[in-house]
Amino acid sequence: MRELLTRTISGIVFAIVVVGCILLGPWACSALLLAVVVIGTFEMCRLHGVMDFKHLVISELLVSGAYVVGALAALHFLPLRWLVVALLFLVLPFLIALFSTKYDHKTLFSNLYASLAFLALPCVLLLFLYRSDMFGTMAGAHLIMLVFCLLWVNDIFAYLTGRLFGRHKLFERISPGKTIEGSLGGLAFTVIGMAVFCHYSSWLPVSAAVGMAAIAVVFGTLGDLSESMLKRQAGVKDSGKLIPGHGGILDRFDSVLFCVPFIFVYLLLL
Repeated sequence: MRELLTRTISGIVFAIVVVGCILLGPWACSALLLAVVVIGTFEMCRLHGVMDFKHLVISELLVSGAYVVGALAALHFLPLRWLVVALLFLVLPFLIALFSTKYDHKTLFSNLYASLAFLALPCVLLLFLYRSDMFGTMAGAHLIMLVFCLLWVNDIFAYLTGRLFGRHKLFERISPGKTIEGSLGGLAFTVIGMAVFCHYSSWLPVSAAVGMAAIAVVFGTLGDLSESMLKRQAGVKDSGKLIPGHGGILDRFDSVLFCVPFIFVYLLLL
């Protein structure tokens, strides 16, 4: 009972912080996401066993640097052409691995590219969702909030329906607790929730809403499984202990970070 109370309170505080930063505007959201990148990179290093001070600092500078360049472009502080500078960060892991005497290149590549793809890139793309020149009337804090809400609805109802009706394992090798029934329940309630939302909202087309719901469920679940895979290989239960009862930053943002690039591309093409 005490554990449930701790988990509930910390979950509410976490949601208030996330929602508050998103609603305060792009700069507050960018500061929150920078914290996610910095802490998440530390947790990623921990999962890959890259924990000596020198490589921790190098990893933080590389991943945070890529995020900062992208964030400044997303916030109109730098021209979009400056995004090509971020491409240089894709070459740096080779140089780091070349001169590293402590770790083999596979470990460093796995750690650095996972951090760049799983943390820096999605956080930058989230900030671009504020830009009306790219997403029209859909753009803004409400669009980013919708992404988080879709994933939270999916997580909640996948858990509840899985507990009530779950019989068949979804991916037992990686996450024994997830069931097919739970995933289908999460999908059903997310789509229903989006349908209700579209009924009362005029700024989001139905086609965009259905696509976003499907992407949130499918790729959000895959993101959760991907992070579970990393934790299983590292032999740990949680990526960190920052949020009592919930684990670390990667534990809380894995679904969001994994599905954001797919939602971004989908909305851009739409």
